[in-house]
Amino acid sequence: MVYLASDHVGFELKKKLKDFLENEGYKVEDCGAFEYDKYDDYPDFVSKAAEAVSKDPQNSRAIVLGGSGQAEMMVANKYKGVRAALFYSPAIPTEVADVTGRTSTDPYEIIRLTREHNNANVLSLGVRFLTEDQAKEAVKKWLEAPFPGDERHVRRIEKIKRIEENL
Repeated sequence: MVYLASDHVGFELKKKLKDFLENEGYKVEDCGAFEYDKYDDYPDFVSKAAEAVSKDPQNSRAIVLGGSGQAEMMVANKYKGVRAALFYSPAIPTEVADVTGRTSTDPYEIIRLTREHNNANVLSLGVRFLTEDQAKEAVKKWLEAPFPGDERHVRRIEKIKRIEENL
């Protein structure tokens, strides 16, 4: 199951992503907003999607949308078992070396890493920084990226779970 949620800023893109995902064969549940209201509040909708994922964090995912995606990610991460990652713009598609010396030309590599390293189950999109096509590409790559379950990443996720349990 893929849950979708957005306030007024991401409302139009959410509708397009819902159609896109259903055409790709995904089962989708829309958690709102269900109509455009420039005065609505993102926590009202994002919380519904995050709560749904928290009930089955291993088998469900959510995509939440907002202007920057920052606050939506913050709301989602308040729920136990939710690991929300933010994506707001593909990197410049030129070969760039990071501080470790690793190079990449894939502008969506961070999407893969949110799954590979963090087993992220919520993706927050900053719609003011993405085109419709970029958002669709990010969503597709994120949903298709596996979590390989490498021991070091599992260990780190377990530490996050222990922190949640102690709050």
